[in-house]
Amino acid sequence: MKLRGVKMAIPGFVAALASMSLTAAPPSMADPTPESCNYPACTPGIAPHVVLGANCSNTTYYVFGVTDWGRLVFCGSPRRYEPRWFRSPEMHGVKVENADCAGYDGEVAQAPDGLFLTCVPKDGAALWLRGDL
Repeated sequence: MKLRGVKMAIPGFVAALASMSLTAAPPSMADPTPESCNYPACTPGIAPHVVLGANCSNTTYYVFGVTDWGRLVFCGSPRRYEPRWFRSPEMHGVKVENADCAGYDGEVAQAPDGLFLTCVPKDGAALWLRGDL
């Protein structure tokens, strides 16, 4: 199938993109709400260029990172070991601590203040609870 006019349209489109001033909004301007952020892409404070298995420092707040190849990781501390970067369970963006998380058992999120959250089934309910405990 031959598309006429595509060759002509592409250079014009590229030129239009080049003339635009594109800048990313800083995280403080993004301010996602728990209702609007359900994915890692809208979650503030995710550290770039993380090395899986490398040491990390904070297992409580803003614990998520991403490797250079796009793998989401979190800073965790296995018993008797220094904290390091591990592969993350499925991450659901920004959520509120102690809110219902039915259907997300064992998955993770981040509170608006950066607190690491895990969905924990407890007493017949499932709640977003601190993930560092």
